[in-house]
Amino acid sequence: MGPERVVWCHDNAVGLHAVIAIHSTVLGPSCGGTRFRPYASEDDALTDVLRLAEGMTYKHAACGNDLGGGKAVIIGDPRVARTDALMERYAHFIDSLGGAYLTAEDVGTTQADMDLLRTVTPYVTGTSSGSGDPSPATAWGVLHAMRAVAAELWGDDSLAGRHVVVAGIGKVGSALARHLLDAGARVTAADPVARMDAVDFVPPDEAHTVPCDIYSPNAYGAVLSAVTIPQLRCAAVCGAANNQLATHEDRYRIADAGVLYAPDYVVNAGGVINIADELHGAYDHDRAFARVAGIRETMTAVLRTARDEALTTADAADRLAERRIEASRA
Repeated sequence: MGPERVVWCHDNAVGLHAVIAIHSTVLGPSCGGTRFRPYASEDDALTDVLRLAEGMTYKHAACGNDLGGGKAVIIGDPRVARTDALMERYAHFIDSLGGAYLTAEDVGTTQADMDLLRTVTPYVTGTSSGSGDPSPATAWGVLHAMRAVAAELWGDDSLAGRHVVVAGIGKVGSALARHLLDAGARVTAADPVARMDAVDFVPPDEAHTVPCDIYSPNAYGAVLSAVTIPQLRCAAVCGAANNQLATHEDRYRIADAGVLYAPDYVVNAGGVINIADELHGAYDHDRAFARVAGIRETMTAVLRTARDEALTTADAADRLAERRIEASRA
């Protein structure tokens, strides 16, 4: 299960230090966003991009996309290091892979960045002339995943009256919060800057300890660990952040804690489902978002498999994805 290829992209003249990881192309060309972060070291960047690329393989497989897993990271603070020259040079590295890796927007990059990359290489998705910003689709998918979780736990998919703590009020988290308010949920958010009517706020480092129905992490990963899982006071975790489990063992820790974990790569697949629509002709928003709503059925299948086969939800999701990959290899 990969990685098939890791490409280091260095050009000191423009300050570019990046890594592209292609985890799998079994189902199709690898596809995943470009993350721009000030990593402490190249080793940290490599660890992150490999985890993210593997997660993309499972995400595409589970949601039904004919794409493989890939990811890229640019090392540096985008507020300081990002220049057009750097992004254009990075685009040339993408282009040199001949379509084995399709990039998209991610943490630290913008739709404007994707538009710039597209002037150099065709291997870019989510541009303003295509499916655009994937955040609205990701938030829409999280909402439908939560409905599946609600049906599993409480026998009713309504979120009205449910208390949801949204950690991370970026583009996805803020859109999700609005959907939840429209659905009649009570929302508490963890963000020191954002302000939204009808939303309570808590310090970010306390968000996971707030008693609630659903805790929804929507920023960086590794938030569920041997330290934080015992502190959870929720019935379920369902959010858009990638790689929420800090280690493989944490899937068992959270199950033993009696908290239903909605596997992140199933929950947050809305963005890549939206992007995949533009790869089959002219992008159609309604068609794409109808597919995104299907995340509810996928999550229901994962939860049913976990229950019927006595698996953790994370293992059940992995089994779903791996069966599709193996069927493609056969």
